[in-house]
Amino acid sequence: ACERLVGVDRFSNWPVLVKRLPQLGGLEDAQVERIVSLRPDVVLLASSARVITRLESLGLKVLALEPKSHADTHRVLGVLATALGDAPAGEALWQRIDARITAAHDRLPAAWRGQRVYFEVGAGPYAAGETSFIGETLARLGLGNVVPASLGAFPKLNPEFVLRADPDLVMAPRADLARMPNRPGWRGMRALRLGRQCGFDAEHFDMLVRPGPRMGEAAEAVAECLLHLSPTAP
Repeated sequence: ACERLVGVDRFSNWPVLVKRLPQLGGLEDAQVERIVSLRPDVVLLASSARVITRLESLGLKVLALEPKSHADTHRVLGVLATALGDAPAGEALWQRIDARITAAHDRLPAAWRGQRVYFEVGAGPYAAGETSFIGETLARLGLGNVVPASLGAFPKLNPEFVLRADPDLVMAPRADLARMPNRPGWRGMRALRLGRQCGFDAEHFDMLVRPGPRMGEAAEAVAECLLHLSPTAP
């Protein structure tokens, strides 16, 4: 329903056509006056956005959506589709996403099953744990995760934790991956030493770290990288 959009936040960049729309700030600095001037029927935003109460006080209908898991994404698509007057479209979209994730899993050789991944979402290092939507996608692909559920969805880790975990695979933005060997002790990490790594360019990584309609495509991007690596270490 992109044709019904009258504005977006500064981070919205897909589909390409939304880049032509007015950009109205972000979580912390939403441009309330400009939003009101566009007279939207509904404002879609994250439940953590500070501007919700103010927008509601100005008479705007607000729909807070903040998916953090596969189940959340399924639910949110249904809520959004209903709000747009096309309830069946949400379930249909989720079924397409789910089918693409399953297809990505089926492409991978059985030897990848259980291989343990360290997925870095940001220098710090911050990682995607088992309970994150990224962790759920990795699990759907048959992969393991070195960051247990007990540490949370996206914890900041002690670099020593990653070294001790000794992951079979490392996944990260390509630029961050290139700098990892410069971190104390990381040059000897088995996954980096053996080239068992997936470095994603900015566009693909952006897709990987957003729970939404491209989650199936994100799973395919991970599978595509793995198909170019050996599932067993040399």
